[in-house]
Amino acid sequence: MSVDNDPHGSAGAGSGGGGGAGSTSETFEDVDWEKVDDAHRSLSLKAIIIASIYTVFAAGVIYDYVIKTPGTDTIGTLGVNLQALDWLYILTLLSILCFVVVPLYENKRMTRYYWRQFRKNKAAVVSLIYLGIIFVIGSIGPRFLDRPTVDPSSAYQPPVFMSVEEWMPVECAGEVSGGRCHGTWAHPLGTTHEGKDILVSVIYGMEVSMQVGLIAAMITITIAAIVGVSAAYFGGWIDAVLMRYVDIQITFPTFFLYLMVVYLYGGSLFSMIVIFGLLGWGGIARIVRSEALQRREEEYVLAAKNAGASSFWTMRRHLLPNVSNSVITAVTLLIPGLILFEASLAFLGLGDPTIPSWGEVIASGRDDLQYAWWISTIPGVFLFFTILAFNFIGDALRDALDPRSEGSGE
Repeated sequence: MSVDNDPHGSAGAGSGGGGGAGSTSETFEDVDWEKVDDAHRSLSLKAIIIASIYTVFAAGVIYDYVIKTPGTDTIGTLGVNLQALDWLYILTLLSILCFVVVPLYENKRMTRYYWRQFRKNKAAVVSLIYLGIIFVIGSIGPRFLDRPTVDPSSAYQPPVFMSVEEWMPVECAGEVSGGRCHGTWAHPLGTTHEGKDILVSVIYGMEVSMQVGLIAAMITITIAAIVGVSAAYFGGWIDAVLMRYVDIQITFPTFFLYLMVVYLYGGSLFSMIVIFGLLGWGGIARIVRSEALQRREEEYVLAAKNAGASSFWTMRRHLLPNVSNSVITAVTLLIPGLILFEASLAFLGLGDPTIPSWGEVIASGRDDLQYAWWISTIPGVFLFFTILAFNFIGDALRDALDPRSEGSGE
């Protein structure tokens, strides 16, 4: 067996194919694989663009926290002042664009296959459309709408096309007829007992739910993938140490840690996302490790090792892509739990009091269910369908990405 030391794989045995006296072919053992690897290590255009995007992001963070004068807007001409949570959300969206959307676009054949499998679940397709609408409205709406403010004169306004007893609102904003106050398009979904517009609160709640689900999921999936793949690939004491830490972390009372933070520093959406993102990846890390242990013994992984590929290259090119299906499915099912947990904390008054949340609006109307049912019901409906939509999508992704689960959802 002989190969040519040509990094492009061209045949170098002579123009006639017979291997003349001038042939420079050499045996497999004589090939300098480090030189070959270096030849293929040049950055692609895609890698350069992704690196440039993250460089611009890092420059923006440095400008906001180091260069910019404290107390001024991040983008003065637009009056935009980005907080730490906003930067995390931007980083999450950039990561989804670079490592989810772009690969799907590049691998059109596989994308079409996954889509054919996914659309078999009609409920998941409807859920995807619903979540897309929630994401777009939640991302754009707060940029143009002021946060809901307390306005006692507008308290208990009914939703449009509905009416309540005339005495119930302090000042009826709509038409008054037959002793009843009718809803108005000024407040399409009505108002709370404080006069806060429910439609505006629901739109801000959309953004909060997307931030909680996507940011925490990004933190979770990143750490879980690194820990799980590393433990499976290296094995031995590295596997033992990492998995024992995972066992300890899973038993750690994360909720009480968050309560301590709330007691010391007050409720904060940023701290809640970071705490549960950094401490909530143990279960997914176990799933990744279990899947990677099976893939580690596959022939293509062993071949990469025998060819002298580095551990990092093997994990990045072979193990991680082949466990991504399980990771994506697990995270999709994790997101609704995070959204519900945030709403529960807000309902109990343990959330961020400065940020409108569906849980906060639901809590504000719990004492008025008999007379003003819309205060709690409307945001509750949005919360219910959002969680249900993520669960439908998670089931559909499991069936589409994992052939072994085919038919399990029947």
